[in-house]
Amino acid sequence: MYAIVGLGNHGSKYQLTRHNIGFLVADGLHNFVGANTYNNEKKALVAKANVEGERALLIKPQTYMNNSGESVTALLNYYKIDIKNLIVIQDDIDQEFGKIKLQQARGHGGHNGIRNIHQLLGTNDYVRLKFGVGRPNGKMDVADYVLQNFNDNELEQLKDEFLGLACDAVSSFVKNGFTKTANIFNAL
Repeated sequence: MYAIVGLGNHGSKYQLTRHNIGFLVADGLHNFVGANTYNNEKKALVAKANVEGERALLIKPQTYMNNSGESVTALLNYYKIDIKNLIVIQDDIDQEFGKIKLQQARGHGGHNGIRNIHQLLGTNDYVRLKFGVGRPNGKMDVADYVLQNFNDNELEQLKDEFLGLACDAVSSFVKNGFTKTANIFNAL
């Protein structure tokens, strides 16, 4: 079984913010594979799905970003999911908008949701799909920037192109594993 975790903050206030790209990718994958309805479980919205012939959980932690590890660790333990079958989808300000990058066993890079997952899992040896949201221009605070909504042009690009690419990368991870998927998608 796989755990596909999209990071974000719950509530309509945050729905289309850059920090919620993980939720947006999880919902895109949910629609793409025809997953079951999300249910509340272990402080998360969880949907059971079949991804590339494998059983998977689509997980959207409902603890707010900085405490994402609470639901991730609880669900991995409850379902006895091996850490090698975990992929976490996060926003990344160090990549330009729409670029994706798969990484494994790396530091948190200042991302508080990832920091909390590392801390509560006791390891960083899992796969992350980092989705580029770009850096703020000028003197804007990073926290303010990632909590801003995507602009109309960005939303159009997400809908038309980038969310599909991220969903393809997650599906490839399930089907082909980390190395092959990273070799394909990190080169785009």
